Amino acid sequence: MPAVAIEAAEKTYPNGTRALLPVSLQVQAGEFITLLGPSGCGKSTLLKMVAGLLAPSAGRVQRAPGRELSFVFQEATLMPWASVQANVRLPLDLAGVPRAQATPRVLQALQRVGLQGFEAALPRELSGGMQMRVSIARGLVTEPALLLMDEPFGALDEITRQRLDSDLLALWQAQRLTVMFVTHSIYEAVFLSRRVVVMAARPGRVVDDIVIDEPYPRSDEFRVSTRFAQAAQRLQRSLLAASEVAP
Repeated sequence: MPAVAIEAAEKTYPNGTRALLPVSLQVQAGEFITLLGPSGCGKSTLLKMVAGLLAPSAGRVQRAPGRELSFVFQEATLMPWASVQANVRLPLDLAGVPRAQATPRVLQALQRVGLQGFEAALPRELSGGMQMRVSIARGLVTEPALLLMDEPFGALDEITRQRLDSDLLALWQAQRLTVMFVTHSIYEAVFLSRRVVVMAARPGRVVDDIVIDEPYPRSDEFRVSTRFAQAAQRLQRSLLAASEVAP
């Protein structure tokens, strides 16, 4: 069974806005799949349906049973009054995990994102990139099999964004995660993904499903390679073609 199976799922909001035409998509365990498209194409809506935060208006969305998931939002959404350690521990507190069991898991999650030594820091003392690392650590602390990420690096500068992209790939491989990642950056999609699902807007729909046939790990040299440029051009052509075709 795939990690995620989306079968003719669509979404129409109560005000009549049709956010998504029927979408069918499967995500296999261990894949890194990116949803790419312009603002308003339904990427976040689809991701929230996978998370169970939104119900489809028709069709269905299924996850493999027993697969813990975590959702990383566009903003770090940290509690400003709480330490880094307390912010990361929050999902375990909500689940009633005793502090003695939670603490080593929190410290391990912080180590995975390179924030050991910052346990007592407050969010305002951290850079934007470090705050996002805290958010990712909070997502990892529950030891999920499925990680859903909604444009987590979109507000960061390009150098920080590229560094976190590389760190995310290392985490994905080390933890054997299944990742669904939302972005509107063609270059980020090429660097990260095994598959890129291209979406078009008005209303949202899937128009292409492209394999990035490049082995991992992916280095900074890949970003400036001919292969990278060719893949980016392929995605660009797909997006442009989708914008010219009525749904």
